[in-house]
Amino acid sequence: MVNPSKIGQKRKFEDKGKQAASKSKKPHLESNGATKSTEKKRSRPVTAVLDTESSRSDSDGDASEFDDDEDEWSDVEMEDGHTESAPSTGQVKNPNAAKESHKAQKALHEQRKAAKPHSDLLVEAKRVWSLARAKNIPTAERQKHVKDLMSVIRGKVKDIVFKHDASRIVQTIVKYGGQKERDEVASELKGKFRELAQNKYSKFLVTKLIRFCPTHRQSMLLEFQPQVLRLLLHREATSVLADTFELYANAYERSILLREFYGKEATLFTLTTGSSEEKEKAKKGLAGIIEGVDVERKRRVLSSLKENLTTIFNNPDKGAITHAIVHRALWEYLNALSGLPEEAEQEKLRREMFEICQDVLAEMVHTKDGSRVVRGFLAYGTAKDRKQILKVLKPHIERMCLDDEAQNVLFTALDVTDDTKLLSKSLVSEIVDAAPKLYTTVQGRRSLLYLVIPRSRRHFTPAQIASLSETDPIRAKTSKKDTSSRESEVRKAASDGLVNWIKENAGILVRDPGASLVVGEVLLFAEGWEPKSDAISTLLGAISKPYPSDTDPHPIDLAHTSRLYKTLLQGGHFNRKTESVDKAEVGNWDTAKFAVRFVDTVGKEVVTAVCTKGERNGTFVVAELCEALVRGGDEVKEARRMLKAWFDKGVRKTIESGEARGKSVLLEKLSAL
Repeated sequence: MVNPSKIGQKRKFEDKGKQAASKSKKPHLESNGATKSTEKKRSRPVTAVLDTESSRSDSDGDASEFDDDEDEWSDVEMEDGHTESAPSTGQVKNPNAAKESHKAQKALHEQRKAAKPHSDLLVEAKRVWSLARAKNIPTAERQKHVKDLMSVIRGKVKDIVFKHDASRIVQTIVKYGGQKERDEVASELKGKFRELAQNKYSKFLVTKLIRFCPTHRQSMLLEFQPQVLRLLLHREATSVLADTFELYANAYERSILLREFYGKEATLFTLTTGSSEEKEKAKKGLAGIIEGVDVERKRRVLSSLKENLTTIFNNPDKGAITHAIVHRALWEYLNALSGLPEEAEQEKLRREMFEICQDVLAEMVHTKDGSRVVRGFLAYGTAKDRKQILKVLKPHIERMCLDDEAQNVLFTALDVTDDTKLLSKSLVSEIVDAAPKLYTTVQGRRSLLYLVIPRSRRHFTPAQIASLSETDPIRAKTSKKDTSSRESEVRKAASDGLVNWIKENAGILVRDPGASLVVGEVLLFAEGWEPKSDAISTLLGAISKPYPSDTDPHPIDLAHTSRLYKTLLQGGHFNRKTESVDKAEVGNWDTAKFAVRFVDTVGKEVVTAVCTKGERNGTFVVAELCEALVRGGDEVKEARRMLKAWFDKGVRKTIESGEARGKSVLLEKLSAL
């Protein structure tokens, strides 16, 4: 029985332990590959809003550092199986009695520790460990302690590694030791890795060994191979396999983990070790397994793969659905369906798989293969299927916009969905509403820009465009609407919201390098001229304050801001290859009208000052202003006359005698007014 009078003291020591643990969350790391900032992290699902500590793959963040002093005050296990807590001094009348009780408990605890196997070894190991894990010590000194620690536990690693404290001792050797010590630990644990991966504490050691011992990695994975599916559904082991597949394994090592998905027939009649030719075939995954086999055997392998995937999807609470290894197996299955002779059979099997996993598609979009799977479902799907997919994805659209792979799913939805009204309500409006959060990152800006200029090589990489193009042949068969019509309707649906966002935040956006790119593209390509009128007013108002500025830099003095106004006056971006401006083909942008608004809003004082005072960073902008007014012809002759009057002989002389960059270009443009 637990004495109620001792509860207070127990809580006191528990609180003390928690405080100590919280202070040791960020251990000192050396530059030998254990630095947190350079450690690769597994991609996170867009459905995982909070970064929980339980999802981290390094035990340094999951458990507090072992502390001998605190451990001595922890609950003592009684002979009858109950625990007795340290007494509470707050309720014990006789302090000496409490002290004697503590001493008795401590002595009993020490006796029981001494009676356990390898107790002397653990005591010595903990002594050396406390030196090896100390913070802020020289690397050479730490290496000495690590070698001493290795000499203490050598030959006994397999016997002690399943204990919580001893597991952390071994982890310290792997983390800070040299390759020799790491390989020695891996060699001693051979044959135990599957069991270790299923242990709450030693699973972190397995992940470290897989990461730091590449020569032993293949043998470790072969231990996992017979039970990969069971381990994926295991609470502890699932993270080990997920980290290994996504972060550390090469193509051949990944094929070892995938092999069990293909069924017993594929496992029995194919090799995971052997000649280089066999390894190259194994790297192809499922394609290598079914290469050159008859149709019936291909069907049997696909049936086994489908059955195993169904097992994973029928256990969503196990967390395996979010892992890249499952997404790879699913993508291989869908890709292999095209090898079946009958198109009706392909469609039937694809539909069955879609119905199995349609409710968990949001769990897959964050990986490369998972993104491919969902994009394939979108491309092959009917209008009803696409509506269902968008319904599943809608709660996570903002997070998807900020993820490199997940945003490709959104782009494909914009590319293949014929029902643009559905797109406008469920997708476009969600992206536009999130603009204040999206413009601050590269991924977020791409999501905004895809609404107005999809697949522009100015903002999307060739690899990303090629990836998005994979569904184009399918779209040609399953989508009825013309591509240009669909893009125009999406652009129109997004235009008002994006223009209003610019109107309300222009002063802030023009000062941000990334946001200024979005502002320029939206104004150039968004539908209509009149809807942009108010946004243009606030945009020009942002540079209308006196120049030079006494406090913050004037917007014209910011390179990206002056480039924005120059681009708008040009009506497009300058192409260095053609030595000309690529005009915006859609959006009805009128450079002459913008130039007139520029003259009317900014005014004489600022326009002349940016060329004659301060840093004189406005010469190229004013030069483009002159060019735009000249192109405008007679319709803007009043504005052209005003600008010419502002730059009289005195102002031109000041420009000519100054050191402003681009002064010769400006004087040439002024003479053409």
